[in-house]
Amino acid sequence: MTVLEKDILAILSSDARMSAKKISAMLSVGEDEVSSCIRAMEENGTIVKYTAIVNDEKTEDSVVSALIEVKVTPKKKEGFDGIAKQIASFPEVKSVYLMSGAYDLAVFIEDRSLQQVSRFVSERISTFDGVISTATHFILKKYKIEGVLTEKEDADLRLSVQA
Repeated sequence: MTVLEKDILAILSSDARMSAKKISAMLSVGEDEVSSCIRAMEENGTIVKYTAIVNDEKTEDSVVSALIEVKVTPKKKEGFDGIAKQIASFPEVKSVYLMSGAYDLAVFIEDRSLQQVSRFVSERISTFDGVISTATHFILKKYKIEGVLTEKEDADLRLSVQA
């Protein structure tokens, strides 16, 4: 990966809305070069998606988020990849990670209710061949999402003391 690609990724990671024109000015590089570099990274899969970070507590939509830890027996010739891909194929699943520790996979899901999440675990994940056990943790409040605080810092509320 080139220095230019790393610099562009750093900028887009902090603000995906940044235009190629602004990025080129920040990096003192031509706009066409920045645009073609971004396009190449999109095509080769380095940039997977542009997205907005949403604080669900500020929307009227009721969403239940959960972390499901999954312990599996890896399949011959597939390892953990086969079952991870099966789990990742469901629309409720937002992220799947291979982990070290007591559980093998960390699965983050979102659904409409606690019952829907529970049903997803009992009727889908636990039925896969090779799943040994699961542990479900419901996310009660999100303080920081993708490196961004969900609440703005309160202004200094101390009273001014003047002599």
